[in-house]
Amino acid sequence: MATAARLAALPRRALLLLRGRALHTRRPAASQRATNSYVQGAVDIPLLNKTVGQCLDQTAERFPDREAFVFVRDGVRKTFAQFKEEVDQAAAGLLALGLKKGDRLGMWGPNKYEWVLMQFATAQAGIILARELEFVIRKVGCKALVFPTQFKSQKYYDILKQSCPELENSSPGGIKSKRLPDLSVVIMVDSKLPGTFHMNEVMQAGDSSHVKQLRALQQTLSCNEPINIQFTSGTTGSPKGATLSHRNIVNNGNIIGERLGITEQDYRVCLPAPLYHCLASVGGCMVTALHGSSCIFSAPSFEGKATLEAVSQEKCSFLHGTPTMFIDMLSQPDFDSYDLSSLRGGIIAGSPVPPEIMKMILTKMHMPETVVAYGTTENKVNRAPLPLNTAGELQIRGYCVMLGYWDDPDRTREVHGYCRIIGRCKDMIIRGGENIYPAELEQFLHTHPKVEEVQVVGVKDSVMGEEICACIRVRAGQSCTVEDIKAFCKGKISHFKIPRHVVFVSQYPLTVSGKVQKYKLREQMEKHLQL
Repeated sequence: MATAARLAALPRRALLLLRGRALHTRRPAASQRATNSYVQGAVDIPLLNKTVGQCLDQTAERFPDREAFVFVRDGVRKTFAQFKEEVDQAAAGLLALGLKKGDRLGMWGPNKYEWVLMQFATAQAGIILARELEFVIRKVGCKALVFPTQFKSQKYYDILKQSCPELENSSPGGIKSKRLPDLSVVIMVDSKLPGTFHMNEVMQAGDSSHVKQLRALQQTLSCNEPINIQFTSGTTGSPKGATLSHRNIVNNGNIIGERLGITEQDYRVCLPAPLYHCLASVGGCMVTALHGSSCIFSAPSFEGKATLEAVSQEKCSFLHGTPTMFIDMLSQPDFDSYDLSSLRGGIIAGSPVPPEIMKMILTKMHMPETVVAYGTTENKVNRAPLPLNTAGELQIRGYCVMLGYWDDPDRTREVHGYCRIIGRCKDMIIRGGENIYPAELEQFLHTHPKVEEVQVVGVKDSVMGEEICACIRVRAGQSCTVEDIKAFCKGKISHFKIPRHVVFVSQYPLTVSGKVQKYKLREQMEKHLQL
């Protein structure tokens, strides 16, 4: 597999993390060497049958005075004891507002303390957390929605009014919407507008009877019940609601912490990734709830400079992000002025990592223990394994496989989630009968000294069916031509893999979590090339 070559190039401590199960880089004994593409993950770490709330309770008892969450830009710092108290308050408040076990609450907005608060408060009360937008609210039947007044140009209240015009004339908790029939409660984190509760009201709403109700409810929770609906980011089409259980994310968070080597020391983890992405909500927050590490949020949304500042000022040991985020940080003009000596590793995830970028992360950012987290939110049950060095789908079974797509049994049966180590199935280019994997070409083109970032897509062609189009961002202060790129490729890769089209771009269409939307990029290129 292409992954084997990538692993061989990394330090021995580097691992390929498969949603909590790691492929170790050590070679097995000759008698144990695999003959087909089936790998059993480590079995020395027992799986946990705990709820999210139970994990937080136990860790808060172990480290009551240690910082659990820091939001640098907002000046918010909460110890585990403070956070646990506020989670219980918020959970009791949600019950007081009429929410009950199994209801869905949607979070909408940037990285704020209230998001983490709701993530754990809903888990304590058996309420299922989902995220944002009318499609999601309608799909999962959200009863409650939480958001700030505004972030950048997004005015959340005004956006919601477009789908729910009844909001302005409703009493708080009494919304009756034609288009969003399940929605009744809207909570704003930083203001109070018509038809909404302020977060402070929620925190004060629960009395002793609601606390008693909460404690009784917690006794009924099962680790196998759904606790989070994580909508896929839509890199290849419309998003789907992957339904995750307590057991899914608790064990994922536990094994991620184990693989990173997070012990009872006071480790600090910088999280520039959005909270609606598993990298932050599980790889960050759940690791904190299980292992007692501190989560440091550098800014409400990703900013390369703010992330470097947070790592330096907060003395972070780990840094999690997507390849795009690391590329941005490495390209900051004043990168060398930041003290990153406290770093030892982190997680890079979300899309394939070009080896050249990985080398810079390991060396220039002082992160020799970095792991590449590889997987999808949903994952898929295994089928028949293929021979070694044969391209095929990566299929996974175990605790990390989702319960299913929310309210979508047909799609659950059809795919149950999949990805390829050498690229996404839907990204594969078929040029004149030859299968070409964009990730392979992207890794190669990243070795060109003038290339900052590259995305490869297939565009339609009347003769070959599809042709290769390389969309390149050039390094600042550099100039590059189509001829330069093609000359660089000649003799180094197969002739049929040399891009027919080379287009220089300044940016790519991204999902809200920062992943490149290849299907949109493909559409843009076909329009640009007049195909």
